[in-house]
Amino acid sequence: MKRVWHAWKSRRRWQKIAIVLSVLVLVTGGSLYAWLLVGLPPVDSLEDGLALPSTRIYDRQGRLLYQIADPHTGVNEVIPLDQMSGCVVQATLATEDVNFYHHPGVDIEGVARALWINLKGGEVVAGGSTITQQVARNLLLDPEQRAERSLRRKLREGILALELTQHYSRDEILALYLNQTYYGNLAYGIEAASRAYFGKSAGELSLAECALLAGLPQAPSQYDPLSNPEAAKDRQRVVLDLMVRHGEITQDQADQAYDEELQFASTPFPIEAPHFVTAVWTQLERNYPEQIYEGGLTVTTTLDLDWQHAAEDAAQRHLERLNNPASGPSHNARNAALVSIDPETGQVLAMLGSPDYFNERIDGAVNAALAPRQPGSALKPFTYAAAFDPSQPDPWTPATMVLDIGTPFVTRRLESYTPSNYGMVEHGPVLVREALASSYNIPAVIALDHIGLDALVSLTTRLGITTLTDTSRFDLSLTLGGGEVRLLELTAAYAALANGGYRVNPVMILEVRDRDGNVLYEWKPTDQPSQVIDPRVTFLITDILSDNTARIPSFGAGSVLNIGRPAAAKTGTTTDFRDNWTVGYTPDLVTGVWVGNADNTPMVDVSGISGAGPIWNEFMRRVLQGTTETEFTVPEGVVQAEVCATSGLLPTDACPQTRWDWFIEGTEPTEPDNLYQTFTLDTRTGLLADDTTPPEDCEDRVYLVLPPEARDWALRQGIPQPPVGAQIVGGEQVPVRLLSPDPYTVFRLSPQLPDDEQRIRLTIAVPTNAQSVTYVMDGTPLVTTTASPFDTWWTLQPGEHDLTAEVTLRDGSTLTTENIHFRVGAWVPPDERPTSGLAE
Repeated sequence: MKRVWHAWKSRRRWQKIAIVLSVLVLVTGGSLYAWLLVGLPPVDSLEDGLALPSTRIYDRQGRLLYQIADPHTGVNEVIPLDQMSGCVVQATLATEDVNFYHHPGVDIEGVARALWINLKGGEVVAGGSTITQQVARNLLLDPEQRAERSLRRKLREGILALELTQHYSRDEILALYLNQTYYGNLAYGIEAASRAYFGKSAGELSLAECALLAGLPQAPSQYDPLSNPEAAKDRQRVVLDLMVRHGEITQDQADQAYDEELQFASTPFPIEAPHFVTAVWTQLERNYPEQIYEGGLTVTTTLDLDWQHAAEDAAQRHLERLNNPASGPSHNARNAALVSIDPETGQVLAMLGSPDYFNERIDGAVNAALAPRQPGSALKPFTYAAAFDPSQPDPWTPATMVLDIGTPFVTRRLESYTPSNYGMVEHGPVLVREALASSYNIPAVIALDHIGLDALVSLTTRLGITTLTDTSRFDLSLTLGGGEVRLLELTAAYAALANGGYRVNPVMILEVRDRDGNVLYEWKPTDQPSQVIDPRVTFLITDILSDNTARIPSFGAGSVLNIGRPAAAKTGTTTDFRDNWTVGYTPDLVTGVWVGNADNTPMVDVSGISGAGPIWNEFMRRVLQGTTETEFTVPEGVVQAEVCATSGLLPTDACPQTRWDWFIEGTEPTEPDNLYQTFTLDTRTGLLADDTTPPEDCEDRVYLVLPPEARDWALRQGIPQPPVGAQIVGGEQVPVRLLSPDPYTVFRLSPQLPDDEQRIRLTIAVPTNAQSVTYVMDGTPLVTTTASPFDTWWTLQPGEHDLTAEVTLRDGSTLTTENIHFRVGAWVPPDERPTSGLAE
């Protein structure tokens, strides 16, 4: 130590001063280095500070539907400079850094001003940051450093700015600024800002819009045009004046831009096809839970935005007509949904969940395309498809005759169920072709009773309908809409009718790419689609649903189900007009439409043909306009045959009208018609002619001979009955069965009528060789009748009752009917009725 001190003392004065100054320089330099450069991020870490790109959902043509906005990271979409409107760059440079292309990345004058203010007040309160400095601050410094207002931060960002200019061109730095700067309302970058505020791309911005957006970065919340329009307008004026000062625009252009009325987007992040986007979003959250918010996915969907707009226009236009008719009251129809699918691929081309997603008054956010609703008659085609199945015993055909008359059935709960047609009209004997095309209810229930409930549920389940799997919940009313289905699934099920019977799984996403362009998912058609329905059956159903003549009895000749090209369609209407549907298809497109109210309140007199039908018609005509018409193809194994138009059997000379129909080979009728029968009458008496009738008084007449259960309907229609004693062809094969009362019917006595007037008619179907009928009530013979049609009356008696009948034939043999159970309830005064259970 002494040596060091001695050496120091021995040095000359100037040497001592030099040493001290050197130490001071080293210490100061080291301190300055530590103060400014230690911890300074490298320029190549720039990408770490970039705003995370947002997941973007596009339609099949590449048109943006929505950017998913993460509430923590906002929305960001990077676009090149050449895709931005020219005024974006002009307004930004004039406002933020007019000398951007001329300085080295740092504005010396601005730094000097900040230094002077810092020395005076200890805090930087003035600007001076160039665009390059702002890029350095926002993308390289951490949030804590960015929030610091000090000379040290200013100098550090200046150093980084100088480095940036060595690594990036001016255009690259400007692009970074415009793509990463925060513009408020969760919008990072000019593209996200353009869409957030104006619902358009940055390349479509006007001068007025550019000036407004260029003024936001300095204080996005203060100048927010959505919450503080006056401040935003003042800021826009400042930007326009700066553009004039720097020669970017003229004063007249600035004034015109300032006077321009800006049209802001209805929502901060505009969305197209919101219900469809939400459904896609749900799939993305399930398949890509992390990448959806952090990976910047690019999602290409199946939707065609032009078709989506066509669906929106058609729904809104027709709902307006329903609720504001030229005459009469409003129909109270506030909601509609539409789904359109490619029947070959399952790609969803349009999905409308409501006419206005953002209208809370109509529960617009509810996606009625996915909500379970009762389908009315829209399930009938699948009931008949199951009945046509040639692999089952006794398959039906389009020419199968069904009696469209009041027919009782017994439910699983042992209750009587007698379906009725729309308008309470009965049509008597009809062929299945007319029954399905005109949507008669009674034949459809008869068809379901024929095939069994399990067959229908099995078929719809295999076609992709997921809401009807529990058969214990349903009964024969299912074919009339006594269950709930989703429009999307029902439309996909109809697609199988259009494509020859193959199951269709709805597809909404075509491709998913990550932020680097790598393909994460790409839709590909199924190699081996599942054949659910025989193609010959789908052809028969399609031929019926596209038969305009067959649906004339219910819908008329010029209904909205005609779209000017081959198309099959089916309507559906539920009780009290709560739901109505139209689902139809061409060989290339299937579309389903629902109309109703999301809160399930009834509409006023709106059916599938007047509610959903016009929307379906307008949409199909519009999207198919200009496309080639395609005919439904006839598959192998289908043949045509001529039948009697009433019975569907082979024509005879007595049959007044015939028609040609399609049949699966092997199911054509082989028996002659037996409904039209010829009898020889004595014109003098109107009775059957016998051996004593002179030839000149004999006349052959043709009668329509219907089964016994249709006798009352025929009488009501004024159809002449065969003369007494006529030998009916096939009459001896009629099975004996009680026709009334209906099984498990509950009758109620009334104190307002005499007891002898409270009675019911007992009727029976018997073969033509029946001689007498004995009715047996509760095991005791009631009465024996010997005159056709063997009807009788019985006065109601309170209690549970079982009725049978014993039929004696001419040869002395007897036949006994099955038992029918019914109940007669006694009248109970209101004050004596129990609060629950039966009032007996």
